[in-house]
Parts: sequence; structure tokens; C-alpha cells
Amino acid sequence: MVNYNLIEEIGVDAQEVEDLIRQALGETVATGNMDSLLQEDIQNFQRGNILSGRVVGKAGDDVVVDVGLKSEGLVNKTEFDDYNGLKIGDVVEVYLEELEDETGTVRLSKRKADRIRGWEKILETKKEDDVVEGKCMRKIKGGLLVDIGVPVFLPASQVDIRRPSDIGAYIGKTIRAVILKVDEERRNIVISRRRLMEKEREQAKHQLLMDVSEGDIIKGTVTNIADFGAFVDLGGLDGLLHITDISWGRISHPSEVVRIGDEIRVKILTIDRNKEKIALGLKQLEASPWESIEEKYPVGARIKGKVVNLVSYGAFVQLEEGIEGLVHISEMSWTKRINHPSELVNVEDEVEVVVLDINKKKHEISLGIKQTEVNPWELVAEKYPPGTIIDGIVRNLANYGAFVEIEPGIDGLLHVSDISWTEKISHPNEKFKKGDVIKCLVMDIDQVKQRVGLGLKQLTEDPWLHAIPGAYKPGMVVHGKVTKITNFGVFVELEEGLEGLLHISELSDEKVDTPQDVVKPDDEVDVKILRVDTTERKIGLSLKRAQLPDEAADDDAAAQEPPAPIKGGFDEHGALGTDKIEL
Repeated sequence: MVNYNLIEEIGVDAQEVEDLIRQALGETVATGNMDSLLQEDIQNFQRGNILSGRVVGKAGDDVVVDVGLKSEGLVNKTEFDDYNGLKIGDVVEVYLEELEDETGTVRLSKRKADRIRGWEKILETKKEDDVVEGKCMRKIKGGLLVDIGVPVFLPASQVDIRRPSDIGAYIGKTIRAVILKVDEERRNIVISRRRLMEKEREQAKHQLLMDVSEGDIIKGTVTNIADFGAFVDLGGLDGLLHITDISWGRISHPSEVVRIGDEIRVKILTIDRNKEKIALGLKQLEASPWESIEEKYPVGARIKGKVVNLVSYGAFVQLEEGIEGLVHISEMSWTKRINHPSELVNVEDEVEVVVLDINKKKHEISLGIKQTEVNPWELVAEKYPPGTIIDGIVRNLANYGAFVEIEPGIDGLLHVSDISWTEKISHPNEKFKKGDVIKCLVMDIDQVKQRVGLGLKQLTEDPWLHAIPGAYKPGMVVHGKVTKITNFGVFVELEEGLEGLLHISELSDEKVDTPQDVVKPDDEVDVKILRVDTTERKIGLSLKRAQLPDEAADDDAAAQEPPAPIKGGFDEHGALGTDKIEL
């Protein structure tokens, strides 16, 4: 029997339904069959079912759809993709939301019907790893909602190979992706654009490596920029455009020439197919300014350039775009001692330079600034020939001598051995201090090494030629003062600036372990002159012989005629040999 209670429950006139069915199927339908048909039709009109309806009109913001109930249903116009193109009589599928809402209206939804049909289609035609296409709808927690016929989830980590800073930029765009996971029970699908890109990129990379050759010029897109260069997507593989291959001119960072997203033409410099690496060049698309460098800037040419960089060892000067030369710190001044190039030039300064050398293979040019001026050392020999007496200022002191400024920038060396004829000077600070003005004699000039040799003792006659041999003779007993004691003997000052050596063996007839056992510094002693060596400029003394009686001293003097040679002679300290003197 027909369940009339159920028919009335869903808001349909029972008799009307029965009449319609009979009319559609014919009067031949048996009463028993009619009951089952009515039961089936009633099931179709339950809430949550998808019904086929016909557009019968538009009312305000709604579309009126007849689905076969006693009253038409309403669908909001926003659920139609082409509301303006919708015509009366068009057949649409709708989802039955409410048989009768609080206003007695049948509520229908086209969007929900489309979604259910979409899910059914997706589940029938797609599986995991299949490629799908859809429009990014909006951002949700953790990613994007994408419409591929049904809304699916695209995690933020799967949007691109490199995670974008703002995934919102993809909203409204149509993308392709692969299905990662399908959950039929929950009607949930997760997709990945990144996996599809990686797969397609891998295929493109292998094809690229087979197709390209060194020297090819191809297009690419700048994908990333680092301090050392830029990465360019060649279609499946990123090539490295090193900073040194971006421009023939000087750049501090790749971003000065290229930006992320730029499409540029580059030249393939090298290919490593095993490591899947490609080196690119941008500047190589233009002729190298170094090709005709020797003709443009011959050695010896004077040219102007701009200082573009300063380093501890010199200054880089740009002669033209892509051509820079180095002025080494040693080539900046003939006379000034420069510790850093900034003492003479600054960045952006225009300077005149002379080309000193060119290495075309290494792209190097050596420049000089001092060569634009007259070398003052070329005039030194003319102004200060050997024998010239000069007044100079002590500028610096070293162990081996004093540097004396002859004129600004021109220093001469007064060696420690040329300070005094007679004094044994260990360090020039024993005689001078910085800033002292002294007279010196120019002894020699070396223009190549830029050196001037000076002498102080040469301003006076060498006393060892006449004065000392005439005043001090072997056998004489003279008075002196102990100035210095060493382990091998004692130095005795005979007069200002003149010392003799009293060897330890000549201190006493007794064995002497240390000279301090016999004499002390500043002791005044009478010593006997044993020998005057004008060649070595040394005087040998004896304390014990000076203390002999006059008769013994005469005998001793007589016994030394002629005097026997002294074994060992004087050592480098001016001391007599340690062997005893043979009389």
C-alpha cells in the first residue's frame, strides 16, 4: 500500500503524486506496482538527495527550480557560475537541503550537488600520483584550498620547489599538481605542486644535459642570488653565473646587474654532466676589452683613471669599463714611506698613472703614480757627489747604523763602523738620538738601489795613520782607566776615544780566573804597551809587565828585540790570543 503518511510528511499531495505517476506510466499500472513506485519516488525526495530540476524563473537573488514537488525550490544565484546566461527551461542538478524551511520554502543547493558529483567523478577517474588541475581558492591553515572540481588541500610546503614567502600570491591562479593522498571516507584529497615540478624538472634536466654544449647561448630565469653569483634556471637545471662572469667591469654584488625573476641570455662556459653542473657567463656575450689592451694602453703610456678600490698593498684604478690596473704601494711615491694607499689617494679620485707592465692572459695591468714625476734619485748624484759634506737630521736608529735625512725623502745610511775611528760603538744610540743634526760626508751613491752611504769619522784624519803610532810605542808605560771588563780581558781608555786591550793573561804572573779579581771598572792603572797594530787598529797592553822594576823592565824590553810574533794575534774583540807571548 502507498504510505500516505510519509507522502504528507514530506509535504507532497498524495493524490497529486498518484495521479502524476499514473499519468506518466499509464492506467495499465497495477495497483500493487503503483505502491512500490510511489515508495521509490518518495525515497528520492528525502533530504540530502540530488534531484534533477528545471529552471522556471528568477526571483530576487534566487533561481526558481522545479524538482517535481508541490512547490518550486530556490537556489541562491551565487551558486551558478553563469547566472546571467541561465535560461528558463535549463535543466540543473540540485541538492535537497530542506523540504520546507521556516518560511515554507524548499531549499536547494546547486553547489553541494556539483561538489558531490565532482567527488564521484574524481573518485572514479583519479588516483594517487595522477595529475590534476585547479584554481587556488583561498588560504587555509597550513596551505591553500584548490578547486579541481572539488576543494582539495595543497600544503604550503608543497606549493613550490622553494617555499614561497607568501603563498597568498597563488590565490586566483590555476595550477597543476599531483594527488598525494585520497581519503574516500572523509572525502579529503591532498595534492602537491612541488612533486609534479620536481618530476618534470628531472625529466627536463636530463633532456637539457643531452641537448646543450659548451659555447651555446641560451635563455634562463634568475632564481636565486648569492654574494658569489646568481643561479639561473635553464629549464630543469640551475646553472651558476659567477660574479666574475657577470660583467667585465667591477661589481660588488650580483644584484647590481641581475634580479630574481629576470629572464636573461647567458653563454654556457663549462658542463660537468657527471655532477650535473653548468657554469654560465654573461659578460662573455660581449667582446672582451682586454683583446686589444696592448694597443690601447702600451707600456710607458701616461693615462688618467679613477681610483675604485683601496687595499693594504695598493690602489685599483679603472682605466675604462672592465679595465682596471693596480698601483702597488711601492709605485706611489719616490720618497715618501707610505703605509697605506689612503695616505696618498682616495676612492673616486682621478689620478694620472703610467703603464708599467701588462699580463694579457691574467687580465692584469701594473701601474705607477710616482713615474709621472721626476725621480729625485736621478738628481742625487748631481747634487751630492761623493765627498760632499752635508748637514742631516737623524730620522731613525738601527743596530747597524743611523738613517740621516739629506733632504725630504732622501735618506743616507751612516753605518756604525763609520761613526768613529777609535771608539768601539755597539749601537748608534750611544752617540745620537732621533732629531739630532749632524755633519756627514757622502761616501757613495747607488741610484739603482736608492742608497746613499755616509761617513762621520771620515770628516777627520785617521789617527791610526800617524797620531796613534807616533804617540804610543811598544815598551811605553802609560796611564789609563778601566772602561769595560770581559771574560777575556779588560779595556783601558788611554785617552778620549782610544782604548787598548789588557788581556787576562797580562793581568798578573799568577793565574787569574776572572779579570774582576784584579781590577774593577773605573780603576786607574799603569799599563805597558806591548804592541800597536795600525792595520787592525788595536793596542795590546800588559799590567804585570808595567809593575816590573826598571832594571827588569829594561831586561824585558831588551829581551823583546826583536819581538817574537804573538801566537793567535788579536781576536775579533781586539783581544790578544790566549797563548802566552814568546819572548
